[in-house]
Amino acid sequence: MKQIVADAAIKEVKSDMILGLGSGSTAALMIKSLAHEINSGKLQNIRGVATSFQSEVLALELNIPLIDLASVSHIDLAIDGADEVDPGFQLIKGGGACHVREKLVASKANQLLIVVDESKMVQSLNQSFPLPVEVLPNAWKQVQDIISEMNASSSLRMATKKAGPVVTDQGNLILDVLFNDGIKDPKGIEMSINNIPGVLENGLFVDLTDNVLVGKIEKNVPVVYSPQKLANL
Repeated sequence: MKQIVADAAIKEVKSDMILGLGSGSTAALMIKSLAHEINSGKLQNIRGVATSFQSEVLALELNIPLIDLASVSHIDLAIDGADEVDPGFQLIKGGGACHVREKLVASKANQLLIVVDESKMVQSLNQSFPLPVEVLPNAWKQVQDIISEMNASSSLRMATKKAGPVVTDQGNLILDVLFNDGIKDPKGIEMSINNIPGVLENGLFVDLTDNVLVGKIEKNVPVVYSPQKLANL
């Protein structure tokens, strides 16, 4: 199903585009599909902007031309995944600890296309999936104490194949935050958390998404939903 959604996303790509290359398992399949279209000659003069070290390495291995984010004035289209999508196209991202670069790319993109499976669509954010907050290493406990006063709990994300915490591409740590009642005001929460000293960025993507491509298992085809249709699922 992820491959079908990834292939459908590539149909939105045109020659001569600057593309934001997302991170995660579905985005990795999208990057591979993109490389196939480039190598076949169907897409020409494509330049990619990577959202993580993971997507950068994969693109280089597949000979997709890359340019640095700082060198572009705009990105034509960014394609990325999400951990949660609500009916208003507000997102939680950062399950892979790449949300800082992902948000930088998304904010510079003319269009942001999100590719997910149906399980990522929720009626309300943060009911079960924690909100990632990237913090400076020497500030994580101070930030955690402040977040605890915001009707929320948090834990330092620990690595699974190394001793100690997860370290981001920027050399920072991740606090995973769960609000007691979920997130009803994404814009307000995004601003409040980012105003805490020691916080670099959080995983709320507010008013950035243009379309969501949703893979439905029962039909085995990807479907683009409007916010109204998402609300009825």
